[in-house]
Amino acid sequence: MPVKHPKVVVLLAAYNGMQWIEEQLASILGQSAVDITVYISIDSSTDGTEEWCVAYAATHPEVLILPAAGRFGGASRNFFRLVRDVDLQGYDYVAFADQDDVWHSDKLQRAIHAIQTREVDAYSSNVTAFWPDGTTHLLDKAQSQVEWDFLFEAAGPGCTYVMNKQLAGSLKASMLDNWQLLQKVSLHDWYCYAFARSHRYQWFIDPKPSMNYRQHERNQVGANKGLSPLIARYKTIHDGWWFNQVQLIVRLVGRCNDPFVQTWLPLRRMQLVTLSLSAWRCRRRARDKVFFFCICWVTAMIGNKSR
Repeated sequence: MPVKHPKVVVLLAAYNGMQWIEEQLASILGQSAVDITVYISIDSSTDGTEEWCVAYAATHPEVLILPAAGRFGGASRNFFRLVRDVDLQGYDYVAFADQDDVWHSDKLQRAIHAIQTREVDAYSSNVTAFWPDGTTHLLDKAQSQVEWDFLFEAAGPGCTYVMNKQLAGSLKASMLDNWQLLQKVSLHDWYCYAFARSHRYQWFIDPKPSMNYRQHERNQVGANKGLSPLIARYKTIHDGWWFNQVQLIVRLVGRCNDPFVQTWLPLRRMQLVTLSLSAWRCRRRARDKVFFFCICWVTAMIGNKSR
């Protein structure tokens, strides 16, 4: 008798991806020991991505294209649309995919094995960033999870996320209940991780890379490597974006009334000082704990532009 493989639905968000999407789809369809269906949602593109995907799907029955839905303006809204519009029932696992990466052939098999053997609900992993000149760099996101990291960061790149059907169903139901407010969320991977951890779902971050994470000038969020990303990150905090997203995600995942959250949620001067003293509980990586502490103090002293 044929071996029964887990059924996985892969949700792929595309936008002006003609340069890379064929290689990515080949790596997804080449996954070992899984039964795959790929749904693609295409943000209005100008490089022929939509026409190419339709033609590709015509010869690959496991690839389905969602109807055009206008301009999303960012990957998060596109992924939210995929979760909303794809019928997830009948699949054992749900995975996210970007258009421009290259998956290792055992990416999904390894994720599912981890979910099953570790008795967790979701999986993410480290990735190997790579540049056109051949440079590579391990992006390590697999530090031990801490008590409140999910309110302040993602579990790594969303393109590594794999969720079991229980978590995916619960996530989808909550998204539908909060659809309008959800549109203000800038990073879908941060939100999904926050939802899972807030609702007591268990998450494993794999230190072994599961894919090659392509770096190019069109990355919406790329590798945080070197001084420039650190400066850019500070700018988003000074402009108020980051703290606003923290408050929004806290509200969406239902943690506003938690005693710890209430000590800092207004994010005024004294609340930021209070929050800084819990830096070790809010970020996973040691240098990020230090950065978090410093940024809370700096913002408390000089404020941010949104206030």
